[in-house]
Amino acid sequence: MTALVCAITLMPGLSYAAPSDPKPGDGGTLEQIRSQLDGLYREAEVATEAYDAANEKATEQSKRLTSLQSDLAHIQSRVGVLHDLAGAAARTQYRGGYFGSTGIQLLLGDHPEHALSDAAQAGQASQNLVNIYESQKTARTELDRQTEAAAKDLRELKKTLADKAGSKEKIQKKIADAERIEAGLEKEQVAGLAQLEKQQTDEAKAKWPGSGSNGGPSDSKGGGPMGGGPAASGAAGQAVAFAMAQIGKPYGWGDVGPSSYDCSGLTSVAWAHAGHPIPRTSQAQWQGLRHVSLSSAQPGDLIIYFNDATHVGMYIGGGQIVHAPRPGRTITTAPAASMPILGVVRPGG
Repeated sequence: MTALVCAITLMPGLSYAAPSDPKPGDGGTLEQIRSQLDGLYREAEVATEAYDAANEKATEQSKRLTSLQSDLAHIQSRVGVLHDLAGAAARTQYRGGYFGSTGIQLLLGDHPEHALSDAAQAGQASQNLVNIYESQKTARTELDRQTEAAAKDLRELKKTLADKAGSKEKIQKKIADAERIEAGLEKEQVAGLAQLEKQQTDEAKAKWPGSGSNGGPSDSKGGGPMGGGPAASGAAGQAVAFAMAQIGKPYGWGDVGPSSYDCSGLTSVAWAHAGHPIPRTSQAQWQGLRHVSLSSAQPGDLIIYFNDATHVGMYIGGGQIVHAPRPGRTITTAPAASMPILGVVRPGG
């Protein structure tokens, strides 16, 4: 069993080698065409992960920038009030009067804009003018700090948006290249590719630990959704049920439903629906969730694929996953061993 698990984990899978200038119908073998298409779609998926990560980062940076700008406006207002207050205090002291301590207390309170009017009515003990200037100096220092922080966040946001735009361009180009190849195929080639894919799927079913001749989706011996293990329950059961309910919906890069999803969009929304939010991207899911062994995979666990963690599917039992495969395809079930496995993570605990 251990040897088989290791074999699956290290399985090289298909050779993805997309040419720089793909040409449809160039006389290649079915295996070469399939490898060419898989390579292009893999590159599109890698770019999609980068797009999703940049999108998440941009959202967080925008929220932080909005908060900083709000703080900045508040501090700018306080600096203005302090300036007016310092002028009033200086004039009062010049005339030989005193500036009441009530004014200073109001200055440091939640509504310093009322300080001037209230301080003018207060006839209490004097307050040293130096304290007002010190408060003004502190406020200006904070203003400078917040201004620089906002400027830095704005620069970072612009860079993130540029990265997002670059990833989007790569995605669109790779998909367009793949679609051009597919559009140029003969009917016999299309049929041959479908047969080749079915053959590879059947081979992948047999590579999962414990799968016998009936270990695929038709296996009814287990209690899991597709057989071969205990039924999912609790949050994991809710996540599996949600993901399975999306079967047939199209893949959409960068999408998180409800009409379409990309691979990590499906898994993240499914677990959020179950009450356990998880990171958005497959790479962040791999880095941030608890790792478990492949041999102990349970329904609801996430299987992460490829060395760069750029694809993810949800394990549903019986050696099967539910996932959003790639552009042009719909959410479906597939053998868990149909792609090179990096590892398994378990959300929700």
